[in-house]
Amino acid sequence: MRKRLAVAAVFLLVTVVTLHPQSTHPQSLPYPPVATFSILGFDPATGEVGGAVQSRVFSVGNGVLWADADVGVAATQAIVDVSYGPKALALLRAGMTPTAIIKALLDSDPDPRPSDWTKAGRQFAVMDAKGNYDAYTGPKATSWAGNKGGKYCTAQGNILAGEGVVAGMVDAFEKTEGHLSMRLMAALDAGQTAGGDKRGMQSAAMIIVKKNGGVWLNNDVVLRLQVDDSEEPLKELRRVVEKWNATQRRRR
Repeated sequence: MRKRLAVAAVFLLVTVVTLHPQSTHPQSLPYPPVATFSILGFDPATGEVGGAVQSRVFSVGNGVLWADADVGVAATQAIVDVSYGPKALALLRAGMTPTAIIKALLDSDPDPRPSDWTKAGRQFAVMDAKGNYDAYTGPKATSWAGNKGGKYCTAQGNILAGEGVVAGMVDAFEKTEGHLSMRLMAALDAGQTAGGDKRGMQSAAMIIVKKNGGVWLNNDVVLRLQVDDSEEPLKELRRVVEKWNATQRRRR
């Protein structure tokens, strides 16, 4: 398994994915506009880092969440350039800070399709393995779009009901007790309760990593979950997260 981990579920750090920020002719776009919200988070007590995401798009986990237990996690969404994920992890390995990585990725983006897939509409977040983070929402990401940071977490999203979505996610993450997975799950639920994605729900994902924190040998994946297509993706994600947590309690 390479250190690059694409999260097909949900991972620490809230992120929203929108495939096109502002267009009066969606039929001319390469893909239909979708919305997403995500959160990235860190637990200083366990050293685990991860992220989670929900979106009105099929299998959102296949392009939004990226993680490496040695360096941290990233979330890419909105007018997505998926290469931002592995590039962010590579720059973390090189010793760059999340803030410097945000600038480097934007500055180096050649913006190959400014008319229908502009980099000014991208949204992404980066968190290192110690919980330091930064996030960016482009000025052309589809409204409502934005990000909000808290203590050891960052939430972001686009085509949302409003700012209350990301604010509610951060609040829930900080107030929820228990394993990081439960805190990330609480953040997603709070985001949906606040109005969530204006277009509805379809998929969700979560990923959590820690060096040698997974089962078996040489496994850095603590948890990796993905709900690809469901009318209630958060309900199904919570079911599996709670089942996993119950299993951990029995092992103790």
